[in-house]
Amino acid sequence: MSDLLFLTVAFAPFLAPCVVLSAALALVLRVRKQRPVRVGRLPDVAASALVAVMAGAAAFGAYSWGVMSGFYILDPDQMCAARGAAGDHVVTRWTLPVSAQCVTSDGVGTELVPGWVNPVIFAGLALLLPALTTGALAAVRRHPFPR
Repeated sequence: MSDLLFLTVAFAPFLAPCVVLSAALALVLRVRKQRPVRVGRLPDVAASALVAVMAGAAAFGAYSWGVMSGFYILDPDQMCAARGAAGDHVVTRWTLPVSAQCVTSDGVGTELVPGWVNPVIFAGLALLLPALTTGALAAVRRHPFPR
């Protein structure tokens, strides 16, 4: 099971852009089919699902990129030396926000995770939750529960 989790995290940075682009293309084709665009109405379930897939894939891909850029790939000494952190150091890691820092004995930290990772994660999550909520509301409006 842990091997499958590792493979998922390892391949997500490469597969996530494909999923995002595929979902974006499907969303564009879906919107083009609907000629009169109705402003002020909730999107349908399929459009909400496509937006949720795009946002979730972007967030998970960025999270995986951040995790793989500072975690578990190399020895801490090798990671810090690759980023130019000289001297003795300790690697500090955070899961969310994703962070891996080489902290020297002087207290100077060098971040190993790229700066774009956390904004993409939080933007993806911020878009994912309203998309799921909108899709659920659209599904309930389309098929109301019997009373």
